[in-house]
Amino acid sequence: MRKPSQFDAIVVGAGPSGNAAAYTLAKAGLKVLQIERGEYPGSKNVQGAILYANALEQIIPDFREDAPLERHIIEQRLWVLDDTSFVGTHVRSSDYDKPPYNRYTIIRAQFDKWFSGKVREAGALLICETTVQQLIMDGDQVVGVQCDREAGDVYADVVILADGVNSTLARKAGFHGEIQAGNVALAVKEILFMPEETIRQRFNIGEESGVVIEMVGRITDGMMGTGFLYTNKESLTIGVGCMLGDFKSNPSRTSPYVLLEQMKRHPAIAPLIEGGEMKEYCAHLIPEGGFHAIPQVYGNGWMIVGDSGGFVNAAHREGSNLAMTTGRLAAETVIAAKAAGQGYRADRLKAYKTALDDSFVMKDLHKYRDMPGVLHRNPQFFTTYPDLVAQAARTMITVDGVDKKTKEREIFASFRKTRRWSGLMGDAYKLWRAFR
Repeated sequence: MRKPSQFDAIVVGAGPSGNAAAYTLAKAGLKVLQIERGEYPGSKNVQGAILYANALEQIIPDFREDAPLERHIIEQRLWVLDDTSFVGTHVRSSDYDKPPYNRYTIIRAQFDKWFSGKVREAGALLICETTVQQLIMDGDQVVGVQCDREAGDVYADVVILADGVNSTLARKAGFHGEIQAGNVALAVKEILFMPEETIRQRFNIGEESGVVIEMVGRITDGMMGTGFLYTNKESLTIGVGCMLGDFKSNPSRTSPYVLLEQMKRHPAIAPLIEGGEMKEYCAHLIPEGGFHAIPQVYGNGWMIVGDSGGFVNAAHREGSNLAMTTGRLAAETVIAAKAAGQGYRADRLKAYKTALDDSFVMKDLHKYRDMPGVLHRNPQFFTTYPDLVAQAARTMITVDGVDKKTKEREIFASFRKTRRWSGLMGDAYKLWRAFR
């Protein structure tokens, strides 16, 4: 016989999606239990980390008053690197230096603690250092969770799974299959301490403003992946991630740690981080399979949010905004279901998927639905083309007595020799498909 519910909702996980869900539920007056396996919220993450203000504003409109924010972003750089140089674009605007600011760098351990504090202030109960071993079922209905504590069975009307990319609970329950190596990236990052004045000088920024640099090319050793460098108040966050399947099949057998060390030695990067003292190193899996890798995200008495559902926009390196939005939409679905008194069966919780489809989350993921497959099958985008673009730039910029028309012919000849016209046209079509 089913035991009576002790809570309206249980949220498993205290990352951005779990905190967004728990806060929204508790703020609406629901009785909420949040369970986190880490020592504290934010102890297990590898996010860069960029906070997108709009997603959090929908949950906590006045978050800027006390949230631990590092720098607001006024400049975005995108670099394509060969072995010795880079070619890139910069977007910098004074509009981004005016409140309310659009994006911030954050330190996840600090931010998640703050967000978790807001969850508790709203009335939710948080339990850390506790692992949920499996979901409790009553027939085909999720009715609670089984924890690794004495008398660890806890019952609720609905369970929201925000337990991260591995999504162990959903797999154990048979809601979706095993995670595929081609759908997740393995990322490593370091936080390098650096005096604030040094950061300001090297990146030409003010006391509160910051810069984001995202990189593709030779730094990933032919694997599908990206690197990043973000400015904090008194530190830099630097990292690189590649698809797990590529790490496994890479002929060089380059480890993630070695990849990061090679990246730090790149001539374009080394001067920016010179003198930095490592304060933190970590590694983590990040879901980057995109639209086609998203599993079923709702069922009888359960919903999946954040990384557990694969909600990451790899094309734009967005994750936290998708996570918080999915957490909020799941919570709003529960609130509406409780108000309607119609229970928490799949036909009622389907409203969560409808809300997702109507939001930017699924619209953006659908737009880039072919990108993971296209880039994974075409390593030339991370090797050949960075080399060709960098060489072309150096050729045109170098003043050596050779006329520009001749230089143009040399550049086109190098592209044709390397990829031929058919390859160039085919690659252009593939990119169009990936980013259409």
